[in-house]
Amino acid sequence: MGESAKQPVHLSFHRFLGFPFQRWQVTSNVLLRLAMAGALLAAGVVAVLAQGPPPGQARPPAPPPTAGAHLEIIDGSSASYRVQEQLAGVNFPNDAVGTTSAVSGTLAIAPDGSVDSSSKLTVDLRTLKSDQDMRDGFIQRRTLETEKYPLAEFVPTRIQGLPVMIPTTGQTGFELTGNMTIHGATKEVTFRGIATFGRDSTVAGRATTNFTFSTFGITKPSLARVLSVDDKIHLEMVFRFKRS
Repeated sequence: MGESAKQPVHLSFHRFLGFPFQRWQVTSNVLLRLAMAGALLAAGVVAVLAQGPPPGQARPPAPPPTAGAHLEIIDGSSASYRVQEQLAGVNFPNDAVGTTSAVSGTLAIAPDGSVDSSSKLTVDLRTLKSDQDMRDGFIQRRTLETEKYPLAEFVPTRIQGLPVMIPTTGQTGFELTGNMTIHGATKEVTFRGIATFGRDSTVAGRATTNFTFSTFGITKPSLARVLSVDDKIHLEMVFRFKRS
């Protein structure tokens, strides 16, 4: 034959690109697995951080309980009254609620669990505010006569439910009995409540007591749109103490 038969030319596409495809494929698989492993590791670290440190290392141990404590009222405390009233033109009773944050004083617990005679809590009645200015004006001028009797004072005399070794964590129910002075009259009342002890040396909670208008010789509010007022007054103390 005059011209030799042309041999077919076989070009390797992978070599044409300048690198072996199989090696690239192996390398890419390794990189993919490494990336997946890294992602799983990162997810595990995030989960561990979200759970916090292992038990026992989350925070320092709580301070030990103490025999006795000096507690001083701090910001976040308040006093409120709640009285049920019947308004004209309304078919259901309404709760009149007045609140003040002007609360001060101390509660001193002796090492034997008794209440020290220096303990006293004071509420400035002139700062009581409800949702009705007319009610507030009547209560201050006629009911409490705050120009003459501006303060309510509570002098605790005994406490029940509080361990002698006062804890620094947890909660406890308690009864705090003492002499309350309102409108120039002094009567014994008992607050019942729950206290929460914080690691930051705070004691917080709330306590309530009930008495009648006649207990302290005060006059029921009498307004044009108020048909009647219940005789019982519900008094609540929201307290935050700093412990020392």
